[in-house]
Amino acid sequence: MTTPTPPLREAARAIVLDTDQQARVLLLRYDEGGGFWATPGGSLEDADEGDHAAAVLREMGEELGVLEEAIELGGQLAERSKEHLVGGREVRQVEKYFLARISAAAIDPARASHSDNIREHRWWTLTELNATDETIYPLGLADLVTGVLEHGAPVRPVVLDG
Repeated sequence: MTTPTPPLREAARAIVLDTDQQARVLLLRYDEGGGFWATPGGSLEDADEGDHAAAVLREMGEELGVLEEAIELGGQLAERSKEHLVGGREVRQVEKYFLARISAAAIDPARASHSDNIREHRWWTLTELNATDETIYPLGLADLVTGVLEHGAPVRPVVLDG
């Protein structure tokens, strides 16, 4: 007996670097599943949204109150595919990760329109990312950011695990 393939859920996420302190990455804290930190982003709204890059800009405004003109959006750095529950139903989520640079001062939670159960936001140094015992998604984020800072964006998006 075969199990049906969960429906596809396309998502766009941002690997956000601080324009003022280059080696800092912005992560959001969630309490679900024992608690974890993740990059900003979410699912594409519908076919009218345009593309993944447009979704990243929208999500950063919704989650963090960052105005679109404050975001320096780069190209796609990575992709990840994972099956998990969203709203109580199993989906196969395919996430595209884009490089984004903002100033820490651009974040304004008072302007955020969809907090999506975000408990807090925090800037992490690479040293902190490498030393923490907390769960960070995507796996391999510190290595990806280190590579971007040392060598620039990859020629083709990197495929990330879980």
